[in-house]
Amino acid sequence: MKRNIWFWLYFIIAIVLAIYFATRVIWICTGRSALSYIRTISITTDSANKNLDAIAAAVAVAPGTRAYSANLANINSRVASVPGVRQSAVHRRPDGNLSVKVDFYRAIAQWTDGTYYYPLSSDGTIINKPSETRTNELVTFRGTLPNDISGITESAQNMANNINYMEWIENRRWNMVTNDGITIMLPEHDAASAIASLGVINKNHGILSKKLNFIDMRDDARILIK
Repeated sequence: MKRNIWFWLYFIIAIVLAIYFATRVIWICTGRSALSYIRTISITTDSANKNLDAIAAAVAVAPGTRAYSANLANINSRVASVPGVRQSAVHRRPDGNLSVKVDFYRAIAQWTDGTYYYPLSSDGTIINKPSETRTNELVTFRGTLPNDISGITESAQNMANNINYMEWIENRRWNMVTNDGITIMLPEHDAASAIASLGVINKNHGILSKKLNFIDMRDDARILIK
């Protein structure tokens, strides 16, 4: 079958394009193309004014590094292991940019082992390196924690300056221990209402400044004081 001129024209164009792209791939793989090098590194986060020095150190890649010698999975693993990182992603873009996206946990409370204080996220995750300095504005926990501490933290936040620590008892209810050593036993259900009532009582009668050992609020009908 006789071929017309258009067939041969398209055939020649296909051959030229195939040679071009094959050459480009070879250049990139052998490091002879600008695309084979990381030109820039960008780090973006979901938190403003966050110190990114630890993230940059974890990336451990400098501009000018051969792109295909940088293992993205290994880089992402190092970034994800930085304290405080909730999730991360690393991408290599066609323009030579290595893009690192990081989402951080947000501290809503702190946990103590008696010596150090660890910032906590709402799900009880330790999100930073420990500190010997306590943040008085945050509710402090100790011992084991449930999966979600956001509700009890919000309820106790107004009393944070009076609370030494909070402790999860028998995996079902909370105890609050004040700075003066008073143990407040909260009910299993609706601890928020009990804390609100305690706040009102303390405002009106200064109960937390008295010499007490226990305030038992586990029974909704009555409060026992010892």
